[in-house]
Amino acid sequence: MSSIRSVLISLLGVMAAVSLSAQDRSYGRSVVSTQYGIVATSDVQASQAGARILEQGGSAADAAIAANAVLNVSEPMMNGMGGDLFALYWDAKTGKLYGLNASGWAPKALTIEHLKAKGITSMPQSGIDSVTVPGMVDGWTKLHDRFGRLPWRTLFRPAIFYAENGIPVPEMIHDYWKPSDGPLRAFPESRRVFLPGDHVPETGQIFRNPDLAGALRLIAAQGERVYYSGAIAQAILKTSAEHGGTMTADDLERYSAEWVEPLSTKYRDWTVYELPPNGDGMAALEMLNIMEQFPPDPAGPHSPGELHTRIEAMKLAYADVKAYDGDPLFSSIPVPQLISKPFAVRRAKLIDPEKANCDVAPGSLSPSDTTYLSVVDRDGNILSFIQSNYSAFGSHITVDGMGFVLQNRGGLFSLDPKSPDALAGRKRPLHTIIPGFMQHGDEHIGFGIMGGWNQPLAHAQFVSNVVDYHMNIQAALEEPRFTVNTKLGCNIVIESRVTQDSIDQLTKMGHVLEVRKEYTTAMGRGQAVLHNSKTGVNYGASDPRADGAAIPESPKFTGTAP
Repeated sequence: MSSIRSVLISLLGVMAAVSLSAQDRSYGRSVVSTQYGIVATSDVQASQAGARILEQGGSAADAAIAANAVLNVSEPMMNGMGGDLFALYWDAKTGKLYGLNASGWAPKALTIEHLKAKGITSMPQSGIDSVTVPGMVDGWTKLHDRFGRLPWRTLFRPAIFYAENGIPVPEMIHDYWKPSDGPLRAFPESRRVFLPGDHVPETGQIFRNPDLAGALRLIAAQGERVYYSGAIAQAILKTSAEHGGTMTADDLERYSAEWVEPLSTKYRDWTVYELPPNGDGMAALEMLNIMEQFPPDPAGPHSPGELHTRIEAMKLAYADVKAYDGDPLFSSIPVPQLISKPFAVRRAKLIDPEKANCDVAPGSLSPSDTTYLSVVDRDGNILSFIQSNYSAFGSHITVDGMGFVLQNRGGLFSLDPKSPDALAGRKRPLHTIIPGFMQHGDEHIGFGIMGGWNQPLAHAQFVSNVVDYHMNIQAALEEPRFTVNTKLGCNIVIESRVTQDSIDQLTKMGHVLEVRKEYTTAMGRGQAVLHNSKTGVNYGASDPRADGAAIPESPKFTGTAP
């Protein structure tokens, strides 16, 4: 009897060890997997709305537009019809990757000379002179015209419903809303729409936006023409004129989003894609090229050695993108050199493995708030999609009677005439919002991590987590990250989940670390989807630093219940 007891105890011990091994992991959420489509956004209702569109036979593009429209209601400080968008669309059947730049240009009369005549010596970060023509609605249209399956008006039903009937304010969105209380009060229409009851909505409070419901109805019924030449255009122009802006009907009518060829680099054995300027995706590619000159640290992704390499590579890449990036329609941007392997080899030699560099200069050449979502449909088509007002509530100016703010993307222009990003009429500013895509063999990943200048370095960290440390997409999103600090130099923001030993070692190297909580939104809020073209299985991941989820579509159930 005792021998049987001993055997049972041994078996239980083995079973417990196996169970603990299977459950013992460094990330919290499981990756979502299904042979059907998945929508991953920073808001559960938006993800559900997109999944319902997939269930009706919609494409990845259809689902993304529907989800984004809901996010216009639930995250009004992050995104909206007054902002811009960028997208990467991977066609599973042809294997082709398409790039869309739907960023708007400055009004023709918004020039350096115009601002100087008003006594302005640095680019405004809010108000009417920070406003550029919104590109989002034209971006929606071009995506739907090329890749949509469902009728246009069907895509806006969920957003119209939520705008009319209301949506509970999520906890993190409430926290993003609070700092805008003061700026919104400066503009009566913004105060009326976004401070219901004259205060920032509390977590869980139902927020309604009937004006936005009306604007969405116009878009659903009349398409983009109502936005760029119809009733919404007239409201935008009236609002601009009331605030002393320069936008004209011609600025709106002549605008068009642009299909572009994505940039790419090979990182180890994966190919990583970003959009070309005027976005700053090339900074992510350059950072990866520099990181590739060093082997992954066997001690792990948040070991002091690995973090030091990533931080120093980021500084070099960011120095270059700030010096050379701009609108390629106005100046020659040296993209091929900046993302070339020989250039990365030269830049990597500047990294001291024992010491932080606090003053990084651009390399010599030879002669951002945002909403990101990703969708994969049942056919494996992937849309990596990002949309933004730039800062929270953009310019803080709400279009009269339409329920959305105008972006302040013009704040990224420079008033230095020698800068490639110098302000000029009908020019697009440098952009910080970038969608990402990567592939290797049968695996194809659409990913993005929002948050202004955080984005290229967050992309590079995600890619390295997948490629160098073989993480699944959920683990790669959750892994502790670092990001830029507004103080620049050696100042870095980092999450407290990084070990104390790593923090101590990095500090000894000269890094000045601001340690935040375990899952701070300062690191951006990411989403990712993966399609395996061999198995046909799709995977989705959503960042715990946001309020959202990766939601799979439900199949059409048939047969009778037992």
